[in-house]
Amino acid sequence: MRLSGFAAQVPISEEDQLRAGWYALLGQLLAGEPSEATLRMLGGLSGDDSELGEGIKALAAAARGTTVEAARQEYFDLFVGLGQGELLPYASYYLTGFLNEKPLARLRDDMARLRIARADDVTEPEDHVAALCEMMAGLIKGSFGAPADLEEQRKFFDTHIGCWAPRFFEDLQAAQSAVLFMPVGTIGRAFMNIESQAFEMAA
Repeated sequence: MRLSGFAAQVPISEEDQLRAGWYALLGQLLAGEPSEATLRMLGGLSGDDSELGEGIKALAAAARGTTVEAARQEYFDLFVGLGQGELLPYASYYLTGFLNEKPLARLRDDMARLRIARADDVTEPEDHVAALCEMMAGLIKGSFGAPADLEEQRKFFDTHIGCWAPRFFEDLQAAQSAVLFMPVGTIGRAFMNIESQAFEMAA
């Protein structure tokens, strides 16, 4: 999903740049079918011995071992399907069992308050996991105004991401169709855990 807002030219810490980068990567990977350029980029990544680093190494290996056609078919099977994909990556579905429910309404209220707008040509509900990751990256970087302070970030995370995304990423790890996207689940789950712990420590 593409979002619109006012980009502020305010420097942020190296740690926040890194956090925003992780959210942006997850958003990019989950927003649509992988391109050849994306697979090349992923194939060149390297990781360390941390859980996130191991996930990155597995993702790089999976990207080098697949083709654009296979990766796009995998994305279709996981998230689109003939009628419905294996997973429904929406907050409303994970929190209520249905699409377009109260979690989406609460998100739209917060988007209006934070001056986050969905691009006019996007029809997908805003509570898609990719859009939420993109929003979080933008709040950290200041894409919608001044960078959000830690309390605002924590509130957005707790209300719209932390309450369901960890379960989604666990489901993605275990999804029958997931090969390239299995390590995306690993990375997402590990990063969500890191963010949750960091917000708890800062509270």
